[in-house]
Amino acid sequence: MAGMPGSDPQLSIVPPRLGKGLLELIGNTPLLRIRLFEDELPDVQVFAKAEYRNPGGSVKDRPALRMITEAEHQGLLTPDRVILDATSGNTGVAYAMIGAAKGYRVHLVMPHNVSAERRALVHAYGAEVTFSDPMEGSDGAIRLCREVLAADPDRYYMPDQYNNPENWRAHYHGTGPEIWEQTRGSVSHFVAALGTEGTFVGTGRRLRELNPQIRLYSVQPEGPWHGLEGLKHMGSAIVPGIYDPNLADQGLGAPTEEAYDLARRLAIIQGILVGHSSGANLWGVREVGREIGEGVIVTIFCDGGDRYLSTGLYGLAPS
Repeated sequence: MAGMPGSDPQLSIVPPRLGKGLLELIGNTPLLRIRLFEDELPDVQVFAKAEYRNPGGSVKDRPALRMITEAEHQGLLTPDRVILDATSGNTGVAYAMIGAAKGYRVHLVMPHNVSAERRALVHAYGAEVTFSDPMEGSDGAIRLCREVLAADPDRYYMPDQYNNPENWRAHYHGTGPEIWEQTRGSVSHFVAALGTEGTFVGTGRRLRELNPQIRLYSVQPEGPWHGLEGLKHMGSAIVPGIYDPNLADQGLGAPTEEAYDLARRLAIIQGILVGHSSGANLWGVREVGREIGEGVIVTIFCDGGDRYLSTGLYGLAPS
């Protein structure tokens, strides 16, 4: 029929590719200009990687995908095995999303006090969840996860995000080069919070290779009892095997309430909604900016604030 697609012999019969697959959207996140400190620090430029733009909503999409893909290549993860790991929330969401996309079952061990939004997200993706003692934090989830694995080792594949080198390699090959390209090599200081340590270790190592003069600052909670969900106080927690204690030029201890306040100010002043750990990163950026007076600082916005509304981070929690 005249005018119908395909009726012209010069037209290709191969349909065009209309879009990317879900997992191809992981990475290559935007770099945002942050103007929160411009009045106080006029000679410091601040940028942040908007990791909440990943399809799973956080920076953890990157290592989760790499750990799963490498396990497939090595024959460690097969269709009959269940993906099992301990998580404080975001990596669990990433596992659940990627598992659903690839057809794997997922079993997560999470502290019972993770935000309601993250619990709802892993449930929405069909993951099975075992909750650990909320008073033991992520360390309690790690211990319980090991017990689950030991009880039925043939059933599970455990990526073990805290000790898997593919965690930091995801950032070495992804986040680090992206920052370098997006700043055209002008980044002078990198600030990132410590959770599994993958983001700081992988990104920091790559940036230092690209420019040995770049200064690296790690951020952790200032004490063992804190409200910075997803972050580890290294002096009192199980130290991840991928952590490199010699990488940071300086370690900073973020106070919870000041981190919360900066996250709230960012939402009001720039319309950017971020989570607890991003507030800690902003606190670290301000400290570094005050120290250096001039430079280009890049940090990470690990996830969006919409998955913490129930915690009261942005005021009263919904009833």
